[in-house]
Amino acid sequence: MGTGGRTLNAHVLSATWQHKHVSPMADDTVLRRGIGELLSRWGGLQMAVKNQWGGHDSLKKSQELAHHLFHLFSQSNVITVEDIENFLHESLLLSFNTEIEDGSIEEVAEQLITLHEEHLRGSH
Repeated sequence: MGTGGRTLNAHVLSATWQHKHVSPMADDTVLRRGIGELLSRWGGLQMAVKNQWGGHDSLKKSQELAHHLFHLFSQSNVITVEDIENFLHESLLLSFNTEIEDGSIEEVAEQLITLHEEHLRGSH
């Protein structure tokens, strides 16, 4: 049992060291993954991809959406929920010929903003 405690402590020290010494690239990877995971759980977008409402390359378009969101967040630290909502509305309309009016765009935009804010706090 004592050995297990030491292993746990090593993991805690390792996590602490990583937090203090993590590279910006690693932080960017966390943000990229977070955006991808959030979009992969978004039912409206996944329905559009599954039913190929954006054509045969719908999956690629959803991946491009994640990339564009990451790029948007990388360019500015000051982005509003409304900016993201408008971006998502426009992207779904242009890429998937889809309008989602179930409130999920607003929810996803808020979650993306929260993810971005957490990323900024972790980067400083």
